Amino acid sequence: MIKAVIFDLDGTLLNRDESVRKFIDDQYERLNDWLHAIPKEEYIQRFIKLDHRGYVWKDKVYKQLIHEFTILGLTWNELLQDYLDHFKEKCVPYPDLLETLEKLRQENFLIGMITNGKGQFQMDNIKALKIDRYMDAILISEWEGVKKPDPIIFKRASEKLNVYPEECVFIGDHPEKDLQAAQAVGMKGIWKKDHHWGRVKADYVIDDLKELPKIIGQLK
Repeated sequence: MIKAVIFDLDGTLLNRDESVRKFIDDQYERLNDWLHAIPKEEYIQRFIKLDHRGYVWKDKVYKQLIHEFTILGLTWNELLQDYLDHFKEKCVPYPDLLETLEKLRQENFLIGMITNGKGQFQMDNIKALKIDRYMDAILISEWEGVKKPDPIIFKRASEKLNVYPEECVFIGDHPEKDLQAAQAVGMKGIWKKDHHWGRVKADYVIDDLKELPKIIGQLK
């Protein structure tokens, strides 16, 4: 019987691709006095490529951008701080996010989150999406000292929710770091479909968050 629903953040609840594009477009305009010599779309596309869907931390990204574009008058530290200060303003949720969480809450499921990333940065994004109030437990890798796909962080989430892993379902977009890792500790794995991946071994597959309450209700 499923008692708890645990989510990944980036690519699952947060539309990170769209959020990044909105942020970097805004950053270019905000810092245009220093960046105007670089074609805007070139700056955006290079950031997106170097960012590698969030798997490369931004200190490396901005160091590379400064080197490639010979940006003068700005340091990589300043660009990174701008990212830390302003990314949360451009967070884009996937459709039906709040409605889905509200429905799960009404059906008395516990709700948790496991996300890799920097602690305060990820928490700022969670709050920007206005989903922190729905969460019974939030585990962010920097603050936990362990990250997905390590089974420790999945087991710790179930412990914080006071349920067994077998009583949890995990929803994520990454085949290995989310689904395989969750399934390995006994959780059910639901894949939020991502066009970057081919066939994925999951217990269930969804295109949209609004599909979740019905699927999880059947497991309950």
